[in-house]
Amino acid sequence: MADLHRRTHGVGIAGCGVIAATHAAAIGAIGEAGGARLVAVTDADAGRAAAFASSHGCAAEPDLAALLARADIDVVCVCVPSGLHAEVGIRAAAAGKHLVVEKPIDVSLAAADRLIAAASGAGVSMTVISQHRFDPGPAKLRRLLDDSALGRLVLGEAVTKWHRTQGYYDSAGWRGTWALDGGSLLNQGIHYVDLLRWCLGPVAEVCAVMATRAHRMEAEDIALATLRFRSGALGTIVTTTAAFPGSAQRLEITGTAGTVVIEDGEITRLALAAGPGPGAGNGAAAQAAASDAAAIGARAHAAQLADMLAAIDSGREPSVTGQDGRAALELACAVYESARRGRPVALGGPSREAAAAG
Repeated sequence: MADLHRRTHGVGIAGCGVIAATHAAAIGAIGEAGGARLVAVTDADAGRAAAFASSHGCAAEPDLAALLARADIDVVCVCVPSGLHAEVGIRAAAAGKHLVVEKPIDVSLAAADRLIAAASGAGVSMTVISQHRFDPGPAKLRRLLDDSALGRLVLGEAVTKWHRTQGYYDSAGWRGTWALDGGSLLNQGIHYVDLLRWCLGPVAEVCAVMATRAHRMEAEDIALATLRFRSGALGTIVTTTAAFPGSAQRLEITGTAGTVVIEDGEITRLALAAGPGPGAGNGAAAQAAASDAAAIGARAHAAQLADMLAAIDSGREPSVTGQDGRAALELACAVYESARRGRPVALGGPSREAAAAG
């Protein structure tokens, strides 16, 4: 039964590219009964915004200023290229709009810090899309970790081996650029980078290499990193968009009393010294994203958006905050810096630029 006291939030989408459809589907899945209604969209390409609005039953505004001027919008989904997230988000915050920012929070820590400060100063809520925290597998893993069911954590692995064609990078001038996108790590791999850090905590040191082997693009299509966590645990990150035909994103967390393997949001192995044996799920729908950027389900996005709306209504912080988004970006920046410099990099130092220094 719908909560009769729940406020219906008017949502606007800034940017009508591939991921905008996922946000629209998430808003539709929540519906007005759940507190969300898609009101209007905008895009630098007015024709694309008009077509998107027509297919999703909402209004199209000619520019961001017009979208932000609407009194019937109080939440804005920032779906522009990554390197514009802070710019658009800061304007939306200044207009008093709550923010749902697509991953990553931006491409540099300096930009992320400006955005976080703007949201805080304006008194608006902000969440950065890390929807896989809401998938069944990671959610269960988080509960196991909170109960210390895996014992002392010793090793973590995050693997994203996806395939993107050259046509994907050629489809928009910003794709694969340092200024607006980044490569396989910052675009495709960042979700499981976030999950790895969410499970194992802050990272002390990174040693990484990267390469561009299969595509014509500025940024990397292969990145490898070894990590030393502050806890003493070790970890690895592997990301690529050059692995035909693509495979499930994979997270493995190992402790002295257990191991959990997650593939595309589902636990495929659960082995505990005291507890249930191997478990399996079905990540087939999510695995389509391994070879198709548009094949991203909306279920987890809807769960994160619903959490954000509940946070606004109750006055609490969303489960995924701007600082969470910054932490994932900081790790990605350190991987890039280590690969560029050819030496280990310690985290927690001065702000690093993920893109401009590329």
